[in-house]
Amino acid sequence: MSRVERAEEREARQAAMEMQQAQSVKPKKKKKKKGCGCLVLLILVLAVLVGAGGYYTLGLRPVDPASEEKVVVEIPNGSGASAIVGILDEAGLVKNKTCAKINSRIGGYNSLQANTYIFSPSMSFKEIMTIINEGTFEYISKESVEVKDGARLQQVAEAAAEQLPYTAEEILAKWSDSQYLNELIDKYWFLTDEILNKDIMYPLEGYLYADTYFVTTDNSDIEGFTEMCLDRMDEVLTERKSAIEASGFTVHQLLTLTSIVTKEATAEDQAGVAGVFMNRLDQGMSLGSDVTVCYIFQEDRVDLKVSQLESTNPYNTRKFAGLPPGPICQVVGDAIDATLNYEKHDYLFFIADEQGIVRYSTDQAGHESNIDEHGLVKDEDAED
Repeated sequence: MSRVERAEEREARQAAMEMQQAQSVKPKKKKKKKGCGCLVLLILVLAVLVGAGGYYTLGLRPVDPASEEKVVVEIPNGSGASAIVGILDEAGLVKNKTCAKINSRIGGYNSLQANTYIFSPSMSFKEIMTIINEGTFEYISKESVEVKDGARLQQVAEAAAEQLPYTAEEILAKWSDSQYLNELIDKYWFLTDEILNKDIMYPLEGYLYADTYFVTTDNSDIEGFTEMCLDRMDEVLTERKSAIEASGFTVHQLLTLTSIVTKEATAEDQAGVAGVFMNRLDQGMSLGSDVTVCYIFQEDRVDLKVSQLESTNPYNTRKFAGLPPGPICQVVGDAIDATLNYEKHDYLFFIADEQGIVRYSTDQAGHESNIDEHGLVKDEDAED
């Protein structure tokens, strides 16, 4: 075999081997990229979470970071986190109510404290909730006027004068101004011309609801303070409007009798004492209440002189039958309820013994017997 032939034979074998190798190698299938879809989904989820987180964070930010406004917010007893969100939102302190509700549930606010706070739209929701949760003293309103249960209007004016830029005399003068009183009569359904009776000592006596009122720049004048008290009375009387109409009393008459009951008895005895007065009214008797005589002289629970008991002032219920011209002090809802829902019995007299226990009797003889047997803590008898 020649050299040429051997070369050709080697090339043929080489070609045959390459063909055989080519046939034995199977083409590889392309693998699907399983991780690609998961990665896209993960990215989308993360994007949603980041967006939601940003939305949530923004929703808790201050309504107005640059605001210097002071907002007084009252958190009532028993208010839960959800209720507080509503209160804050109504006060204009919540940027996003949905975000605030979420935070109120997950924020760990477990000791929310009722009080009257002073906040600002420049504060974040979380900051405000933390303050309420901790009852931070710095943010609690400290300027307040307490209208005490049983306080005479003169005493209310003196208390208000300590916080308002007016004297007690200026406040009382405003409360006796006929033009101002007519404006109030037009505004409040429960105020009528009855308060304009010339025999009434103080027209708004008994109408300024006994409560604690917080003074701010919005209500630091006499009108603002007065309307706070009347607004509160409006709430209380409106809740009882149907019961008042059913009682047969006008609001003025009801508050008058309630004020006498307030001065005569402690809370637990008011319904029973109211029953005594109702029986005396029904029988055309005088109420015989010394507290109305005390009111004539703007005094509280003193030993009355014979000359005082003989006063011809129409507030003297020892001398005159029926109700006096108007209330003699400020009252609360419980006393109004006790008067509306007075105990029905046959008693016409009562005293309080040395332990403060009220002793009732149906006639004068029984009344005098109670006095002899039990004595009196204070002059709380109702006699002709």
